[in-house]
Amino acid sequence: MSEQIGDIMKAGQGGNRKIRKPAQNPVAYGGKLPPQAVDMEEAVLGALMLQKDPVNDVIDILQPHSFYKESHQKIYEAIKELFGESQPIDILTVTQRLRQKGVIDEVGGPFYISQLTNRVASTANTEAHARVISQKYILRELIKVSSDIINKAYDETSDVFDLLDDAESALFKVAEGNIRKNYDTMKDLVYQASKEIEVAMNREDGVSGIPTGFTDLDRVTSGWQKSDMIVLAARPGMGKTAFVLSMARNVAVQYGHGVAVFSLEMSSLQLVNRLISGEAEIPAEDIRKGNFTREKFNQFFERTKKLSEAPLFIDDTPALSIFELRAKCRRLKAQHDINLVVIDYLQLMTAGGTAGNREQEISTISRSIKEIAKELDVPIIALSQLSRSVESRGGDKRPMLSDLRESGAIEQDADIVCFIYRPEYYQLDVWPDNTPCAGQGEIIIAKHRNGSLEDIRLKFVGKFAKFDNLDTFGDDYSTSALAGIQGGDDFDSDFGTYTVPSKMNNDFENDDFDSNFGGGDDEDDPF
Repeated sequence: MSEQIGDIMKAGQGGNRKIRKPAQNPVAYGGKLPPQAVDMEEAVLGALMLQKDPVNDVIDILQPHSFYKESHQKIYEAIKELFGESQPIDILTVTQRLRQKGVIDEVGGPFYISQLTNRVASTANTEAHARVISQKYILRELIKVSSDIINKAYDETSDVFDLLDDAESALFKVAEGNIRKNYDTMKDLVYQASKEIEVAMNREDGVSGIPTGFTDLDRVTSGWQKSDMIVLAARPGMGKTAFVLSMARNVAVQYGHGVAVFSLEMSSLQLVNRLISGEAEIPAEDIRKGNFTREKFNQFFERTKKLSEAPLFIDDTPALSIFELRAKCRRLKAQHDINLVVIDYLQLMTAGGTAGNREQEISTISRSIKEIAKELDVPIIALSQLSRSVESRGGDKRPMLSDLRESGAIEQDADIVCFIYRPEYYQLDVWPDNTPCAGQGEIIIAKHRNGSLEDIRLKFVGKFAKFDNLDTFGDDYSTSALAGIQGGDDFDSDFGTYTVPSKMNNDFENDDFDSNFGGGDDEDDPF
């Protein structure tokens, strides 16, 4: 320690020791000085070596690369290392750490480090100064990204879709600021896991993710987990859309979580009419034909009030590319804090400029969906079609993983793969255990990366395009609804013209719809 003090005193007295001037970052960006706040960098570093409280205030705001001067980057890196080791932080300990790293002369020597504390009038505003430094860093990164985009845009060999994707990804990383982290230590992870376990112990329903409102499904999955990709597959007519709409309604209305639904097959208004039928428990045929008594009309407005206020957002952009999906999800996450994304359905998406056959394109789409789920830290449910091989099989025609259409990558990328199966569709009267299957559907969990494989039975009411728990759906409606299940003769996807003001269609392009729907691709009808 005396040697360190001697070095500082010797440097301050102008001894033989040569003091190196701290390294500067090169000037770039069209001959202009990049945004910087060197005086605040000096003040913050000085404050961190004077008192311990400012360290706690800025350690999560700044990273070494946030500083403009390279010497300041190295000094802050030493401070951060000492903080991580729970070592004291002052002029002497920082000087010693820099000497151990062999960079003491590169930062200006012990005298320059000691001079930093002279820049501090008060440590009270250290956090505010740190935020200014962070903002200057973000501005420099924006300039750098913009310059790269300009250079690549002039290169005619660049693929425009790749350029758009690279540009948005780079800008999104800048927007995240210094929050991103490269790795987690086991100590941090174990602590985080223990906190989550403690929260789960105190939770009565045992749901740690996004609840679906289906009791048995939530019991098996503990809710849809963050960053998971869930594939929900079925043959046309099994009720894929009805299931995800029922679930989206539960998540948004019952639990208040934001849900984004990307519908590539049906229009927004068609989906809204399905939701209205299920919410108001008015047969879709009555909605389509306008067969409303005064009682039903009052029931319509009373029961759809909560639905109109739900944080449920529907985008019906056709032939959606994976690039557009990423951009829209990022915007919805930033503006409305969505907690769940639904895609109906995966095979109608495009990879956007990706060359290759259809199987390779589906693989790219599947992999990208998983990446978006991890990036936004939300579960994404992707609906998928099953191959026709299901229909050619004998027996009860229960779907299997090998039936996933067009690409094995879907199975590989997914954290959970579920199938929807209704024996009634194949004119079967009972389940394998000989219990009646009328008005029921089954969610078959065929792959579950972090849990068990089970089959969950639900109530299905075709007249209202609605799934519900077996033990909660009212008997008043189930009897009349069963008439519309078999074959779906009195059920159609073109429900009619009634809708209500809602958040569900905000911020998206296709808000103008003809009241008389032409029907489109009704492959998944009657449900």
